[in-house]
Amino acid sequence: MSENFFDEMISKIASDVEKNSRSDTDYIASDGLLHCGKCHAPKQIRMKLNGMKEKVLPVMCDCMKADIAKQEEAKKRDEKRKKIEHLRENSLIDKRYENCSFETITVTDDNRKQVRICKRYAVKFEELYKSNQGLLLYGDVGTGKTVLACCIANYLMEHLHSVYSTSFVEILRHSQGFNHDEKEEIIQRRMRTAELVILDDLGAERGTDYGLEVVYNIIDGRYRSGKPMIVTTNLSLMQMQNPDDVRYERIYQRVLHVCYPIMFAGKSFRLKEAANRYDAIKSLLEDV
Repeated sequence: MSENFFDEMISKIASDVEKNSRSDTDYIASDGLLHCGKCHAPKQIRMKLNGMKEKVLPVMCDCMKADIAKQEEAKKRDEKRKKIEHLRENSLIDKRYENCSFETITVTDDNRKQVRICKRYAVKFEELYKSNQGLLLYGDVGTGKTVLACCIANYLMEHLHSVYSTSFVEILRHSQGFNHDEKEEIIQRRMRTAELVILDDLGAERGTDYGLEVVYNIIDGRYRSGKPMIVTTNLSLMQMQNPDDVRYERIYQRVLHVCYPIMFAGKSFRLKEAANRYDAIKSLLEDV
């Protein structure tokens, strides 16, 4: 093809771009080039291409660059939002806890230390992940163990880390409909893939050989994967350190090896809430 053909093609492309990007406020400046009427930056540049005669070519002014940057930022935010939604859908976090966060949690004298440690764990997760460091949240019923575990989960998903959260009771319930091999594969696959696994209510399986087998396989599989887990339990640390059955000892030793223990004490949040509800309803129904 002739040089004239390429010259004409480049001129046509430059002309089309200029028409599409030109606004009513644009003007020709003293340099003979088109300038933006808003930011006053040039929209054209003079350039020689491969020995051809000088051409006037379109360039982006500051306004156009800013618009493109905004579009790219909006695209990134949208992609991040979709990723977070996908992570939340796959996390299986109970609907009751999907909005738990360190910003909204009620901090009291009973849980102040626990909130601080759990938030620090979430912030430093990438470092702790490399060393396979998890948490053991143990103590009395209703003291906020599950809520804080879900605060960690929601924080991590906002920062694009994958989390799988479930309870031992839920695992046992869902596994009833499969044969042994299928149960094993489904449970282990889910335990292996997430960056963090949250296992709620260790000890709920007590008393059944089948439950013990499933729980051991879950804990052992996660332990061997080299990825961290957060375990919550109503058991005391002494019960876990000195079990009366070797089957429990195998489970608890693995948890204690890779999970930093945090004790939860104080009056149950649920009992406090129930008392507040009782007082409010009593005032409404009985006071005159």
